[in-house]
Amino acid sequence: MSTAPSRPTYLRRLGTWDAAMIVIGGVIGAGIFRTPATIAERTGSGTQLLTLWTLGGLLTLAGVLCYAELGARRPQAGGTYIYLREAFGQLPAFLFGWTMALINYPGSVAAVATTFADYFCTALGLSAIFIKPVAVGAICFIVGVNLFGIRAGAWVQNIFTVLKLSAIALLVVVGLVLARGHLGLVLEPEPGRSVPPNALFGALLPVMFTYGGFHYLNDLAGEVREPQRTLPRALGMGMLGVMICYVLANFAYLAGLGHSGLAASHAPAADLVQRLFGTPGATLIALGIACSTFGYCNIAIAGGARVLQTMGADGMFFSAVGRIDPQSRAPQVALATLGAWAIVLTLSGSFGQLLDYTTVGEWLGHAAGIATLFWYRRHLAEQPSPYRVPFYPWLPLLFVTTVLAVIAATAITELRNAGMSLLIIALGVPVYYGWRWLERQSAT
Repeated sequence: MSTAPSRPTYLRRLGTWDAAMIVIGGVIGAGIFRTPATIAERTGSGTQLLTLWTLGGLLTLAGVLCYAELGARRPQAGGTYIYLREAFGQLPAFLFGWTMALINYPGSVAAVATTFADYFCTALGLSAIFIKPVAVGAICFIVGVNLFGIRAGAWVQNIFTVLKLSAIALLVVVGLVLARGHLGLVLEPEPGRSVPPNALFGALLPVMFTYGGFHYLNDLAGEVREPQRTLPRALGMGMLGVMICYVLANFAYLAGLGHSGLAASHAPAADLVQRLFGTPGATLIALGIACSTFGYCNIAIAGGARVLQTMGADGMFFSAVGRIDPQSRAPQVALATLGAWAIVLTLSGSFGQLLDYTTVGEWLGHAAGIATLFWYRRHLAEQPSPYRVPFYPWLPLLFVTTVLAVIAATAITELRNAGMSLLIIALGVPVYYGWRWLERQSAT
């Protein structure tokens, strides 16, 4: 009696160090090198600015701790897609995958790869005509490395995460050197500038978005060793590391440029380092930002491909995308598909609007993902979890409520982007039912 061969599955090859580097690499991209100037424009003092970055980090940490329990309960590839499918059904899961894996992930890769190419060409003195070819080359290289499996991708990730942390360390050192004994001025209010407390909520929006990306490790949970123990440790360690880096980097900006100087800067990282090292310093930090963005692309491609593969295996996308290569244990078709679509967006230059349109959908996905924790606690109360989020239910309630408030504030200030985001999600409904109909027709 013969039995059908089992389908290849992922192998658990990532340890705690690799997983923590994925968390750090997924969060730290180009934002910390640019966003602080926006926050300075919307605040009246260094104290307010540092408070916002600390508060944003703590709120995100609350979400990370919730994701730690979800990952420990369901240590499978696909992350939020898996949680939504099990708790709320196939349609919400599909809408998440439709928004993220088909639009947000490749759009993020296209945008950040272009940013990488911009800084890379600037550092090497190359003409702007090389930006798109370099961006496409970076995407091809990352996809090619990941085709060999998660270990190859992890090596690339570890190297570039260390390089991006080195760039942030350089910023901190330069800021402290430039301060030269007047660090107390960093926290003083800016003369003639008063920002009411309720207006600070709008400044929290870009802070929260800069802390985004912590969910990528859960997308790769099927390849983490001892996931019930490793996922909570790596998520907690990685997010605390990001928070420390962000607060120190902002302190350095304030120390070296001052609050008003930071608010007026278009490239605060380059302005800060250039003050001490001149043009060579600006070139050095450009290379650092290039490394940071390159590492993010690696994580976004690897994580997004696992979500696509899971959708394909569920019959919610082309079946070929759901395959895992038996030798490398990598979702090679999903990787190639995501990479190809990201290249199309890169060459078309349409990724900017896509990202603006899907930001609300991304954070709605985070809120819905964490809301599944209430379902797991209620319906699977008899199943012990190796890790349980502290202060339940208040911590997940705090995160979900804060995210919904941020989304509401975004809808008020950026009505068109929020509306388009909701429209993209809604368009997924007829696509879902159309796909299900085609699946039934092909089965008959």
